Amino acid sequence: MTTDSASPAQDPAPRMAPLSLPGDRELVLRVMPLPADVNANGDIFGGWIMAQVDLAGAVLPSRIAKGRIATVAVNQFIFKQPVSLGDLLSFYARITRIGNTSISVHVEVYAERNPANLHVVKVTEADLTYVAIDGQGQPRPLPKPL
Repeated sequence: MTTDSASPAQDPAPRMAPLSLPGDRELVLRVMPLPADVNANGDIFGGWIMAQVDLAGAVLPSRIAKGRIATVAVNQFIFKQPVSLGDLLSFYARITRIGNTSISVHVEVYAERNPANLHVVKVTEADLTYVAIDGQGQPRPLPKPL
């Protein structure tokens, strides 16, 4: 008889130290910046991070809207620390408000740094608002929850 659980000696995945990543929100995106994303100072472009936050922030509203959405506002965007090449970024989102046509989301970005001596730091957080839109790009009511 076989089982789905492997003993620790058979587990091919390396074990890492516990991380300080949030457990009260949903992980919606993980990405590692590439050399093309680096600015002249050696940090990752802020605009690249903003684009990733916009993608991550849209995940939960897309599920709720059950159709097209558009970003209508970036209400707050805070860069807390520079992002470096080699950082593994984790984007966590939570819904903060649901209106008739719009959904507000808070996104936090954490960087896992230095794999040899792993530590996690919050590098960015933002508040964004998305609106459900119809085929003509006009606001439409959100579907009623089941």
